[in-house]
Amino acid sequence: MSPWSRVGAAVLAVGWGANQFSPLLIVYRDQEHLSPTVVTAIFGAYVVGLIPALLLGARFSDRFGRRRIMRPVLVLSAVASLILLLGAGSIWLLALGRLVAGVASGAAFGPGSAWIKELSTDAGPGAGARRAAISLSAGFGSGPLVAGALAQWLPAPAVVPYVVHIVVTVVVGVLAWHVPETVTGAGKPGARQRALKHALTSREFLRRIVPSAPLVFAVATTSFAVLPALLPVPVAPVASSGAIAGLTLGSGLLVQPVARALERRRSPFVLSCGLALTVLGFLLAALSTALGQALLTLPAAVVLGAAYGMLLVGGLSRVEALAEPSDLAGVTAVFYCLAYLGFAAPYLFAAVDVVVPAPAAFVVAAAVAAVLIAVTAPVRRLSGRIS
Repeated sequence: MSPWSRVGAAVLAVGWGANQFSPLLIVYRDQEHLSPTVVTAIFGAYVVGLIPALLLGARFSDRFGRRRIMRPVLVLSAVASLILLLGAGSIWLLALGRLVAGVASGAAFGPGSAWIKELSTDAGPGAGARRAAISLSAGFGSGPLVAGALAQWLPAPAVVPYVVHIVVTVVVGVLAWHVPETVTGAGKPGARQRALKHALTSREFLRRIVPSAPLVFAVATTSFAVLPALLPVPVAPVASSGAIAGLTLGSGLLVQPVARALERRRSPFVLSCGLALTVLGFLLAALSTALGQALLTLPAAVVLGAAYGMLLVGGLSRVEALAEPSDLAGVTAVFYCLAYLGFAAPYLFAAVDVVVPAPAAFVVAAAVAAVLIAVTAPVRRLSGRIS
C-alpha cells in the first residue's frame, strides 16, 4: 500500500468508529430500555470531545508531526469501542465511550487530512483533498452500514459491532504505524499563528467556506437521522437505519470521480455544485414527507449524499489552496469545526417541527441553500481568473 493510502485507512478506521453508533441508537432505546432523551444525550457526548480535539490535535500536529498524533489516536479509537462494548448497561460508560470517540475523531481528521495531502504532492493539485474526502466518507459510510447489519442479524447487538471495529483498527494501526513523517520542522510559533490568521480571515474563507461548511454534515444528518425518524421503515429497523446512512455516505464517496473531473477543470465550482445538489436533496425530502412515502427517502438520500461529497471535496480543496504548509492542519481543523455545526440539523428540524410542518421546513432549507449558491459563487477577476 502507498503511504497516503495507509494514512487514508487510518482516517477510515477512526471515521468508522465515529459513526458506528448511529444504527445502534435503536438497540439502546429498545433493548437496553434507555429513553430517547438519554440516547440523544449520549450521542451528543461525541461532539463535546470532538471540537476541542479538532483544534488541539491540529495545533500539536503542525508542531510535533502527524505521526505523533495519529498513532495514539488509533489506539484511542479502539479504546472508545472497548468502553462502549463494556458499557451497554451503563449510561455513564456509554457517554464516556462516545466522548472518547469524539476526542479520537477530532484529533484524527485535521492531521490525517493534512498528512494525506502532504503524501499526495506528486498527484497534482486537489488530489490530497479528494483522497482525504474519500477516506473520511468511506469510514463514515462503512461504520453504520456494517454495525447496523451485525446488530440486526447477529447475537449480542451491543457487543459484536464494536469487536469488529477494534479488529479493523488494530489491523490498520499495524499498516499505518511506520508511514513516513511529513512535518520536518516545527517552524516559529509566531509565524504559524500569522499564517493561520491570514488564511482564516481571507475573503475566500469568509465568503465561501464559512457559509457552506455547516451544510457538509447538515445534509448528511438530514438524510440518515431526520428522514428515517419522520418516515420509519417497519422492516429490519436497525439494519435499515445503517443502510440509509451507508447509502447517504456511499453516494458521497461515489460522487468523487465527478468532483475530481470538475476539480481539474473548474475547481471553484465544486462548492456551487454541492449547493445545487443540496437544494435538490431538500426538495426531495420535502416531497417524500409531504406524500408520506418512505420509499422516496432513498432518492433523497442519494442526492443529499452526493451533496455531502461535493461540499466536502469543495471545502477541503479550497482549504488546501488557501493554507500554507505550516498551518494546513490548523485551517483544516477549523473547516471541520464549521462542518460539524451541521450535526445540529436534526435538533433544528425537531425544534421547528412543533410549529412548521416538515415539508415546509425542508422547502425553507432548500431556499437557504439556493441563496448560498449566489453568496458563495466564484468571482471572475479583471485578469480573467476565477476565484
